[in-house]
Amino acid sequence: MTGRLTVLLTLAAATAAAGQDLGARVAAAPDGQLRFSYAARPGVYGDGRNSISWDCRDGRCRNRQGERNYSDEDDWHSACDSGPVRVALTVRGGAVTHLRAYVGGEWRPTTGGGGGAVDVGTVSTREATGFLLGLARTDSRAGREAIFPATLADSVTIWPDLLRLARDQRVHQETRKSAVFWLGQAAGAAATKGLSDLVDDTSTDVEVKKSAVFAMSQLPHEDGVPALIRVARGNKSPAVRKSALFWLGQTNDPRAIALFEEILTKP
Repeated sequence: MTGRLTVLLTLAAATAAAGQDLGARVAAAPDGQLRFSYAARPGVYGDGRNSISWDCRDGRCRNRQGERNYSDEDDWHSACDSGPVRVALTVRGGAVTHLRAYVGGEWRPTTGGGGGAVDVGTVSTREATGFLLGLARTDSRAGREAIFPATLADSVTIWPDLLRLARDQRVHQETRKSAVFWLGQAAGAAATKGLSDLVDDTSTDVEVKKSAVFAMSQLPHEDGVPALIRVARGNKSPAVRKSALFWLGQTNDPRAIALFEEILTKP
């Protein structure tokens, strides 16, 4: 009972901070599936099933999760919608045990009765991300699945929350690594500084630091390359320095090549 109580209290606290009641509705839901939807940020598209793309512009997308079940030669394929984000939670005993996220499409009709799906409808992005990031703090499979859909929400800034998750030693390591990855995707000088601070933090374990280095490698070169060079030059961990050098080697950036020359020709 203690573990379940902790989960419920964590969800309730996150939801109270957002001023909404999604966590309470989940905690009170019968066993089965609970669904909610919210607005997707610009550049996020999905086929309503197994493919979600983001950073899309002018018909091209830089990133995609999942696989499409059709090719350009198919006679028919499903539409690619710009939203909403749709989240399906599996609830057992008032706790979330599994989470699936979709973009676009529509829900199948609920069946009602015991074990049927409960659809709470559209919620605000603030309510949705407050709930999902609270769930991410729980030591559960669903907690590790909650960060990605939170990153898809429109008109909310979550990178400070991701940074807190990445630094929190009580959070599951896989969740922290996911937070680091999506922190890197947030880009910008503020996120870069957060990643650099995380790599320098002596209380952060090496695997999480290496995830932060990878996240730096995903930033635009004008932000990521200088950060990687600084790590490669000065981080105390040989494994972290080696990781930074590896990702610099993938950039084909003249600054990285100059660093390699410096290292290799050093007496």
